[in-house]
Amino acid sequence: MDLGLTDKVVVVTGGSSGIGLATAKQLLTEGARVAICARGAERLEAVRADLASEYGEDRVLAQPVNVLVEDDMTAFAAAVAEFGGASALVNNAGQGRVSTFAETTDDAWREELELKYFSQIRPIRAFIPQLKASGQGAIVATNSLLALQPEPHMVCTSSARAGVQNLLKSLARELAPEIRVNSILVGLIDSNQWQRRFEARRDKTQSRADWYADLAAKKNIPLGRLGDPAEAARVLTFLAAPASSYMTGAQVEISGGVSRFI
Repeated sequence: MDLGLTDKVVVVTGGSSGIGLATAKQLLTEGARVAICARGAERLEAVRADLASEYGEDRVLAQPVNVLVEDDMTAFAAAVAEFGGASALVNNAGQGRVSTFAETTDDAWREELELKYFSQIRPIRAFIPQLKASGQGAIVATNSLLALQPEPHMVCTSSARAGVQNLLKSLARELAPEIRVNSILVGLIDSNQWQRRFEARRDKTQSRADWYADLAAKKNIPLGRLGDPAEAARVLTFLAAPASSYMTGAQVEISGGVSRFI
């Protein structure tokens, strides 16, 4: 199926690792040009060089950016405009905070809420003009299943994720018909965060495969494993593409069946 992405410019925040990097690769495979950003300049440049080597120098733009800093986003949007102008924005920055209500300080609440909200707000503000001008504008957000199925050991993140999902639903109405707004809700996806937890395991004799299998069992994942970043990336790519032209305000669950709600 032709997704309609050939030579379209798609922006991916948090694009140097995990779901963001997998999405950049999938977009390039589908014929898009990608503009990626992340905070770590050294890793970002290494990723850019790898992608450019495989797909072409003229198809990849990378710029170090803190998505919470307005000036950074303004400068990145200007660079993307020179690159051809964005037709889609994939908001992917941010990770979870493990803490109960009793353990979460006021400063932690403020930090988490700022991260989750403004990692959406600032990129969207920066790219709305380009997305409208494209005639096929799309915003896709990576959100978590926690938005609809909160966990007590991640109370702060769960609350923030729910608020972000509400924001995205509102934007789908406000920005229509010029810009479509959709999201994915991910469960447990293999990532550097889980790799760090594996490395910090108590039983150092346990293999990575066994540790991940035990984790999937403990989390009661019906498919019996963690998701692969590429599995999320394929859905993000579809939602960013003109092929999903009648979808807005939608949320697609990618969780291996772990959700309990209807």
